[in-house]
Amino acid sequence: MHLRILPTIGVSAVALVAAAAFAPMATAGSHPVSPSSGNQGKAAVPHQLGPDAVRPLCFSNILGDTGVGIVSQNFESSFNQYDAKGADNFVLRNKCTATEVDVLGTYFNGSGPARSENVIIYTGSPNNHPGSVVASQTVTGVDTAGSFVIPLTPVHLQPGRYWVSVQVNMDFSSGGEWGWETTSTLAGKPAQWKNPGNGFATGCTTWMDMQTCIGPIGEGPDFIFQIVAG
Repeated sequence: MHLRILPTIGVSAVALVAAAAFAPMATAGSHPVSPSSGNQGKAAVPHQLGPDAVRPLCFSNILGDTGVGIVSQNFESSFNQYDAKGADNFVLRNKCTATEVDVLGTYFNGSGPARSENVIIYTGSPNNHPGSVVASQTVTGVDTAGSFVIPLTPVHLQPGRYWVSVQVNMDFSSGGEWGWETTSTLAGKPAQWKNPGNGFATGCTTWMDMQTCIGPIGEGPDFIFQIVAG
């Protein structure tokens, strides 16, 4: 199950509640995308994230894939109202240099690929939302069916709470949509999500708990990711 943009005719978007799915129309008057279409089930796991991978980590929450992907995507300009971003938190007890971010995800309503991925690391904040930007990088990572291994210019992090956001850059017209897979394992604070243009009609135009925005569809409460140390 994935959060999608609903096909629209005119200016409004209406949720397909039963499927928790939305999809933008490719052309005016096109038929709505079937709620049963798109990739379902677990995300493909890059070999770097397999059980035999042993690498130093700043943080890892590669657990319990729910099979639910939530859109975290920068669409083409004609669909700017659907641009959305997810973020999840991690705590460092010791200083760590982040050299890679890995996420599990999936393409649906298309097969990708993404042009690149925006990776933003934020400080924590008293209201349990992402705070100020520590580092922002746009990288084209290694793509395994929508799961990414994303190398970073090293980011030196001191002990404390941080948030990381991964958002793909991809046009719906050529690649469809991308969902960041979620886990039922909560590590720290619940994941956050926002859709500033409110194209999904959730009202979450600023950071809010992802589950509050999307509703009780079996997702979350966290995204699946890990941060590799250099």
